Amino acid sequence: MDLIEPVVRTASGLVRGRKTEAEGIAAFRGIPFARPPVGDLRFAAPRPALPWAGIRDAPAFGPAPPQSAYALTPAPAPAPGTDPDDWLTVNVFSPDPGAAGLPVMVWIYGGAYRAGASSLPGYDGTPLARHGVVLVTFNHRVGVEGYAYLPGVPANRALLDQLAALRWVRENITAFGGDPGRVTVFGESAGAGAIAALMVMPEAAGLFRRAIAQSVPGTFFSPALAADVTAAIAAQAGLPPTAEAFQAAGPLRLAAAADAVRPGDHPGRWGPVALTPTPFSPVVDGEVLRGAPWQAVTQGAARGIDLITGHTRDEYRLFTEAYGIRGRVTAGQATAALQVLAPARGGEAAYRAAYPDADPATLLELVHSDWLFRMPSLHLAQAHAAAGGRTFLYEVAYPAPVKDLGACHGIDVPLVFGVYQGLGRTLFGPEPPARAVAVGNLMREQWTAFAARGDPGWPPYAPGRRTTRIFDDPPDVTSYPEQASLHIWDQHRFGVLDLITEAAR
Repeated sequence: MDLIEPVVRTASGLVRGRKTEAEGIAAFRGIPFARPPVGDLRFAAPRPALPWAGIRDAPAFGPAPPQSAYALTPAPAPAPGTDPDDWLTVNVFSPDPGAAGLPVMVWIYGGAYRAGASSLPGYDGTPLARHGVVLVTFNHRVGVEGYAYLPGVPANRALLDQLAALRWVRENITAFGGDPGRVTVFGESAGAGAIAALMVMPEAAGLFRRAIAQSVPGTFFSPALAADVTAAIAAQAGLPPTAEAFQAAGPLRLAAAADAVRPGDHPGRWGPVALTPTPFSPVVDGEVLRGAPWQAVTQGAARGIDLITGHTRDEYRLFTEAYGIRGRVTAGQATAALQVLAPARGGEAAYRAAYPDADPATLLELVHSDWLFRMPSLHLAQAHAAAGGRTFLYEVAYPAPVKDLGACHGIDVPLVFGVYQGLGRTLFGPEPPARAVAVGNLMREQWTAFAARGDPGWPPYAPGRRTTRIFDDPPDVTSYPEQASLHIWDQHRFGVLDLITEAAR
């Protein structure tokens, strides 16, 4: 295969990428956007990358940040010759580095705030770049490195890394053919939660014009809850919960300690977080993040940002499969989930009335799906539209053909990227059905149209109209389909999850 090696100039120096004649996409991988967050820079805000002399070769992804061993899709091993500490790197896929003014899409990966890497095979930017956008992916800190709440160091270092990557895009993307004034951030799950936070952070103003938030989690922590989680991790590691102690400990030791902390062991203190798979979420610390996004969006904080948001129909089924409880949910387990997660005023009774034929497994899946992803995404759309923001809502209803997983959490990622490896292979098998490919092609076309023009091809969501794109075979545009759950959650307000103290019990 013939290779062309384009060279572009960034603010830190020249970089050489790779372009194949067959694909026609120039790829630049592993470019530092910040210094390695190790040594004195560990648990600190990211610092700009140091400049280099000559041409820096950019053929391989940078190493993944330290993370959980429980990722659904483990991160690939670092490429030979890469600096193992160089966690903060960016990758650019450009259809034409010599062009000018191409729309830019920046992907923020998910992974329960505890895992993720831009080097995952499912995040290949080539199919999206073929639609005439400059596609950017990058690594940011996760887990303890990104979210542990420690005195004397910045909270939400993962969000600070994302700000640094977006500043890098603003300063450098013109050299790759992109328009820094036409940037769309998009992400799924924890990546969507991060985008919801970025939308209301003043420091992010002007760094992106549009946002696509796929399956927004409803979990944002108070400092007290985050500190209690960090103390539990410190106890597992045999350390005091201080920045000095954590800085002296190896990242893998801390990641293993975090993996040993089971949220389910802390129901009396962590409340609904005890029913989640992760002890991490963005922290509303009052500095990096001043509030949970829904209220700020309602007040107009993100009015100038065009937004697509939505969810999959059967979000939580992926987790019941992963946890080995599908087909084994008891009536007691369903009742416990309803009592903890459903809206406080009559929520359990409302679910049983709205879904009278639902068995325990269905009730458990519904309330988890609604509390964790479906209703936070819907409420973000409602808040943004009510504030006058241009808003588009969707639901993915196309079902995975493997293991009757339905339209489960994460199915949108291989559909949007058009890459059926990793999670895509898990959900669609070794050869995706032609109908799935068609649904994915439509999503990719509409995502890139939104990035280019602000119009994905279906009518905006508006209070009283609730227009929703349904990604299925065939696709449809209709009123929001999850009416029963919408009414159950209508009066609920998503906000900050707090530590449950003795006085509150």
